[in-house]
Amino acid sequence: MKKVTLEYRVPYADTDMMGVVYYANYYVLFERARNELMRACGYTYKECEEEGWALPVAHSECDYRGSAKYDDLLEISAWVKSLKGVRLEIACEIRRKGEDRVLASGFTRHCFVNLKTFRPMPPPEKLVSIIGESM
Repeated sequence: MKKVTLEYRVPYADTDMMGVVYYANYYVLFERARNELMRACGYTYKECEEEGWALPVAHSECDYRGSAKYDDLLEISAWVKSLKGVRLEIACEIRRKGEDRVLASGFTRHCFVNLKTFRPMPPPEKLVSIIGESM
């Protein structure tokens, strides 16, 4: 399964007054990893849009198990959880670098849409092929 992991140092701007990463910012971290996963699959979001399709988020979940804090070096991992019809689910996990404990995990569910009509569309064959090889 294709999986990407990137490092991210928590800036002060991502935290609340307690120095803990604000809960909604975990979804921003999921998006960072999702962008790199798409790039590893041979697509950038810019290229998707140029080809006339997009992957809006239709559903998201995050399970918070621990707190990331200001200046922590995080490892954010993302991988394709499933691809069924026009739906794509991408799973994510966030850990402090060098630690096994998961601080947050979850997924985002996307729908392939045509940018002209905003109607669901089949995923591009190139992407299906790449994802199929990695699952």
